[in-house]
Amino acid sequence: MSAFSLRGAGRTRLAVRASGRPGRPPIVFVHGWARSSLDWAAQMLDPELIAGRRLLAVDLRGHGESEVADGGYDDPEAWAGDLAVVLDHAGSPAVLVGHSYGGLVIIDYLRTRGAAGVAGVVLTGAITEIGAGNPGGAVGPLMGAGIRDYLAEDPAVAVPALTRLAAGLTAEPAPGEVIQRRLGEFLRVPPRVRRAMFTRAVGSADVLAALRMPVLVMHGTEDAVVAPSAAEYAAGKIPGASLRWLQGVGHLPFAERSAEFNTALREFADRCGRALP
Repeated sequence: MSAFSLRGAGRTRLAVRASGRPGRPPIVFVHGWARSSLDWAAQMLDPELIAGRRLLAVDLRGHGESEVADGGYDDPEAWAGDLAVVLDHAGSPAVLVGHSYGGLVIIDYLRTRGAAGVAGVVLTGAITEIGAGNPGGAVGPLMGAGIRDYLAEDPAVAVPALTRLAAGLTAEPAPGEVIQRRLGEFLRVPPRVRRAMFTRAVGSADVLAALRMPVLVMHGTEDAVVAPSAAEYAAGKIPGASLRWLQGVGHLPFAERSAEFNTALREFADRCGRALP
């Protein structure tokens, strides 16, 4: 695996991890709120994915190894601009895989830039909208109960709350070391960035209904962060979308059921390749 940087919207430095074979059809992974590209380790190191694809995982602005920009966290144009440079680097139409808030970032790109450079989309544990009254952004009980504390400046409030969130990302209990690593990723994102990403409200029904590319929606039945109804909404709005439930799985299906997830992703990417002109 290698790492490099690109310059996104406003010249914001974006960290990118890469694996697989240069020149092969690309898959671009977009992580969720207060996470990082490290979430995709089980995909970036999968021998079968590596053998046939070029894999790129970006750290969103303000996350992971990327620059903490002054703004852009509530701006669809900024998110679209950041993703555009990754797709430009990919060099050929890519399958976009979006988790949680990463699904909304992908929709921001499609809303503002259209389908250029996109062969297909996978939404996993993802939102496609945000704000009260927008069903594509429906949250589960764990996210809903603690959202104000997750965004708090005071560490005495935020750290215990984010620890509970880190423990609840998966349906099966995780070892303490794993939970602490997840917590570290949360805390690496400044509170102002965590808050700014929730300061907008946008519906996406028109964008979803206009999509004409292959779309796969994969969601854990036990996701307590993004409600399963958000997956049903997206799959119902997108013409021809496939909806796949992962039974007994929480918010991180690509980690909890990595073998099943990777097989589904390979099959979907192959189908997208056959669909290209």
